[in-house]
Amino acid sequence: MSARRTITVVGGGVVGLTTAYALIQAGHTVTLVEREDQVGSQASFGNGGQLSYRYVRPLADAGVPLDAVSWLFQHHSPISLKLRLDWHQWRWLMAFLGACNAQTNQKNTAKILEIALRSQSVLQHWRQEGLGDFLWRKPGKLVVYRDARKFAKAARAVINPQQEQVLTPADCARVEPAFGSLTPVLAGGIFSPEDEVADCNLFCQALLAALEASPDFCRVHGAAQLEETTTERCRVRVNGIVQDTDLVVLAAGLASRSLLQPLGLDLPLYGLKGYSLTMDAPAATLPSVSVTDYDNRVVYARLGDRLRIAAMVDIGALDARINPERIEALRRLAVETLPALSASSPPTPWAGMRPATPTGVPIVGRTRWRNMLLNVGHGALGFTLSGGSALTIRDIVEGMAP
Repeated sequence: MSARRTITVVGGGVVGLTTAYALIQAGHTVTLVEREDQVGSQASFGNGGQLSYRYVRPLADAGVPLDAVSWLFQHHSPISLKLRLDWHQWRWLMAFLGACNAQTNQKNTAKILEIALRSQSVLQHWRQEGLGDFLWRKPGKLVVYRDARKFAKAARAVINPQQEQVLTPADCARVEPAFGSLTPVLAGGIFSPEDEVADCNLFCQALLAALEASPDFCRVHGAAQLEETTTERCRVRVNGIVQDTDLVVLAAGLASRSLLQPLGLDLPLYGLKGYSLTMDAPAATLPSVSVTDYDNRVVYARLGDRLRIAAMVDIGALDARINPERIEALRRLAVETLPALSASSPPTPWAGMRPATPTGVPIVGRTRWRNMLLNVGHGALGFTLSGGSALTIRDIVEGMAP
C-alpha cells in the first residue's frame, strides 16, 4: 500500500461514490463533496438499470450519421438533435462525427470493455464483502433487432459465442417470453447471459451507508469551487472553506466542465438527455431478462417488482426538465411492445443529463495539476463503468509519489 492520503472527491453520483469507496478500501481518508441534498440524485437516479458489461459499443459508429439524418425527420425519433449557436456543441458534434467509423468504434469499444469487465469483477467482490442490497440480479441481457442489416452487423461483431449468443426470433421469445409478441417483426437477437441488472440509486445509497460506517470518511454538502494555487496545484473550496487535502478527484458528471472552465480547461463533455419510466406492474407481466430494443433504443430492466424503461437521446437539450411529449411517446411504445403494461399503474417519469465524450470513452486519469485526477465522461454507462474507473483512480493514487 502507498502512503496514506487525504483525498477530496467532488461529486456524489455513482462515479464519485464508487471512487470514494475504492479509495477508502485502499486505506485513504476521503471527503466526498456533493451539492445536492441526496447522493445519486442526478444522472444516477433513474437510469436504465442495466449492467451491460459486454455490450458497450459507443454511440459514435459507422452509419450513425446517416441514421441521424433520418431521425431528424421522425417526430418521436430515438435520437433528437437541436442545433444551437453554441461553439461547444458544434465542436463536440464534429469530434463525434470524426469517431463515426468502424475502426475507431472498435478501438474505443475495446477500451470501454476493459473498464466494464473490471467493473463486473469488483462489484462481485464488493457484494461478497457485504455491500447493502440494491436489487442486483444476473438474468442476462437480450438485445433484439428489427432491422436485418443491423442484426447482421451485430452478429458479425460477436467474438465469443459463449458470452454473446446469436439468436433467431423464435430463440428470442424462448429466452424472454414476455417479448414473444415481437417475434414476427424481429430479425434476431444477441443474448449475453452474464449481464446484470440493479437499481443504481439504491446502489448509491448502499455505497454511502458503507462509507459512513468508516471513520476515515466525511461527507460535505455544498457547491465546490476549484482554484489554481500554482501552475502545478489546485485546491477545492466548499461553502467558502478551503478543503485541507492532498489530492482532488473530480467526478462531478456534467458539472465537471463548468468547474474546470475558470481554470482554463474545457472538457469535451456534452449533456445527452435521456428519459425513463418506472412502472409498478403485475408480477406475471414483468420480464425476467434485461431487454434492449435496439432499433428504438429502449431498454427494459426488472428491478424488484417494478419495470424500468429507459430510452432516447436528446442532443442540444439545455437541462433535465421532463419533456411530456417524449415521456408519452416512450409510454406508448412500451405498451405496444408489452401490451400487459396497459393495466399497470401510472408510471413515474424521469429525465437526466448524461455526461458524454464524443468517443464514448470516459476521461479517467491525471491532469496538468499534480494533485488533481479526473473521473468523468461515462455517458449512459456510468453505472456499468463506475467500479472499473474507480479502480483506475485507486491504482493511479497508489502509484503516485507522496
